[in-house]
Amino acid sequence: MCLTFSLWSGLSQGAEPVNAEGEISDQQRKAIEYWLHNEFTQSTLSRDAQRDEFTWLANAALPYKGMTIRVVSERIDTHWYEANKLTKIFKDITGIQVVHELTGEDDVIKKISTQIRNGMNLYDAYINDSDLIGTHYRQEAVYPISDLLQDTSVTLPTLDVEDFIGLSFTTGPDGVIYQLPDQQFANLYWYRHDWFSRPDLKSRFKEIYGYELNVPQNWSAYEDIAEFFSVHVKNLDGQRVYGHMDYGRRDPSLGWRFSDAWLSMAGAGDPGIPNGLPVDEWGVRMRGCRPVAVSVERGGALDGPAAVYALDRYIDWLERFAPPQAKTMNFTEAGSVPGQGNIAQQIFWYTAFTAALSDPSLGLLNEDGTTKWRMAPSPKGAYWQSGMKLGYQDAGSWTFLKSTPETQRNAAWLYAQFLVSKSVSLKKTLVGLTPIRLSDINSEAMTKIAPKLGGLVEFYRSPARILWTPTGINVPDYPTLSQHWWNNVADAVEGKVSPQEAMTKMALGMEQDMQEMNFPRSECSPKLNVRRYRDYWLEQEGAPKPKLPNEKPQGLTFSYEQSLSSWLGARGE
Repeated sequence: MCLTFSLWSGLSQGAEPVNAEGEISDQQRKAIEYWLHNEFTQSTLSRDAQRDEFTWLANAALPYKGMTIRVVSERIDTHWYEANKLTKIFKDITGIQVVHELTGEDDVIKKISTQIRNGMNLYDAYINDSDLIGTHYRQEAVYPISDLLQDTSVTLPTLDVEDFIGLSFTTGPDGVIYQLPDQQFANLYWYRHDWFSRPDLKSRFKEIYGYELNVPQNWSAYEDIAEFFSVHVKNLDGQRVYGHMDYGRRDPSLGWRFSDAWLSMAGAGDPGIPNGLPVDEWGVRMRGCRPVAVSVERGGALDGPAAVYALDRYIDWLERFAPPQAKTMNFTEAGSVPGQGNIAQQIFWYTAFTAALSDPSLGLLNEDGTTKWRMAPSPKGAYWQSGMKLGYQDAGSWTFLKSTPETQRNAAWLYAQFLVSKSVSLKKTLVGLTPIRLSDINSEAMTKIAPKLGGLVEFYRSPARILWTPTGINVPDYPTLSQHWWNNVADAVEGKVSPQEAMTKMALGMEQDMQEMNFPRSECSPKLNVRRYRDYWLEQEGAPKPKLPNEKPQGLTFSYEQSLSSWLGARGE
């Protein structure tokens, strides 16, 4: 059965009441068939199994038919698809109207924080980064996914939570699942594979630097390559080219640039997955579940030599090797710049941009449809040690609050499950390229498209994906503490303070806030160490680490094929 779109549009106008038998209507059944044939033709489930999932959702939604629910998420391709297409399909199948609002990630955090603080139900659900897991665990304001899973009347029997690759990111140390991933993307190294493969450029690079132009393994090689393209090559194929891309405007997104594991790539914290123990990538020292320090004077690492090195390299590269306008850009504006074709590499590139950079109109595809660019493992800073996390991974996840009325929460939970169901998830992955399910990653559809995605599929099929982790449980109040990042980093970028002064001010500001924090889970509330002189902590084993005599060791590179092999065998080496 396959209705034409014009016919279906006519059928979908107006709400149809539930029939006397309490079954879904013929209109809903027609909707299921229509969308199975016209939207969800790619799935890891059979057509019959998809039909069963949609029919179950339609039946489970009968008590909520005619309701309107409100959810909010950040603006990325995946959420555009959900808000502009999947909300309509969900209404056609279930009769529940969804207002899916898109806004900036900083605004999502403000909204969920406001609802937690005042108890008013602003939204029925949030797609909120798992970076807030430490906050959710301590505040006890979240209605856990683990509790929702117990209610069989509203939980899809085929949800299969073990299939979610980011479940460890949304599970607290108590074993409770607080959030459910809706989309995931990592920050990886990005580069122009076609330029790096040119014999003339390879020969010239080796003549200047003494080693091969290839995927950088460390920050030293990244810096050399940035200098090579920005200073020595300058013009390529008739255009001005640059060896580095970043952004530096005073904006909340500047904070993400750092809190999203810039310091972990530099090596500021301790080994340990997911976030370093006892000191994590934010420089937070832990004692059990209790934060006890951020500054070096108390045993933290946020203003230690490795963190200062990270900020110093960031500013130096931004000024010397990025396009002049980069310093005035924010995250959104800078994201499209590599697509203009004049950037050689980017040390910190979100895979959420994969779909956008695969657009044929950009001219970044070869004749066979493969990309001229590739993504590879992130290069490591001078302080990095084996066993540390390798970078950041965003896990935008469904979050429900206890302040939301049960009927609204249940209806929103059905919408959430529709968006992450196996019937929908593969198509959503192919649209937004932010995979959440192992079954989708290993599907034939992903195998087919892998050569055109520059390494994305290889990354997510490798064990390395668990070494790129979100902000973890150590950060006790993400909304409060994250505000310190962008203003202090901006002060250093603008030359108002030195990198050391910026990081010290940030560390002391965070500790001042932490001293005021007291959560319902009181045993995990911050309790700061007494201050000691800096050298006391710098002389101890682990983070904070003393300043290295040489922060720029010999540059090291390896081939793209070797970089993929490192993913396949990755265990934090």
